Amino acid sequence: MAGGNCTAVTEFILTGLTDRPELQVPLFVVFLVIYGITLVWSLGMMVLIRIDLLLHTPMYFFLKTLSLVDAFYSTVIALKMLMSFLAERKAISYTACIIQYFSFLLFVISECLFLAVIAYDRYAAICNLLLYTVIMSPKHCLWLAAGSYLWAFLTSVTHTSGLLRLSYCHSNILNHFFCDINPILKLSSSGYQPDPCFPLWQSE
Repeated sequence: MAGGNCTAVTEFILTGLTDRPELQVPLFVVFLVIYGITLVWSLGMMVLIRIDLLLHTPMYFFLKTLSLVDAFYSTVIALKMLMSFLAERKAISYTACIIQYFSFLLFVISECLFLAVIAYDRYAAICNLLLYTVIMSPKHCLWLAAGSYLWAFLTSVTHTSGLLRLSYCHSNILNHFFCDINPILKLSSSGYQPDPCFPLWQSE
């Protein structure tokens, strides 16, 4: 992680949404409520689809999977942000930062892929109604779900491995409330800068 005269960074300091002490508790309450509603909505959707036999169709299978992804996606960001509101020192270890970014990317890509699969399911239902049960058989649904997770995992591994090549010599203050790609790249001293139109690492 470090090269030359760089000192290895073991943690980052998150600036968060605000540095005003009087706003920390109100923001904690607001985001805790939002996070709670998100979890109840996602888990409630999953339970409803599971117990109602009329909803055991390909579309609702993917909606249930999408709800699970939404719950994990919200948790990856919200838990650390909520802890930071109440902590005096808003720090996150280097390893935890990498894991958070990997998890964030994994669930974001999974969500996009499942939305695409749901769109394909609706296309098959409308345009190929007579073949719908063959096209979207339980076996094909499982393959689509597994393929979406696998593609998201491989993409996340590829992107995250690029972060492991970066070094941080000048500062460890991350101007964000979680470990996102653009703030990390701005902080890096490895000669990488984010492209505003395509925020992936590129060499200058």
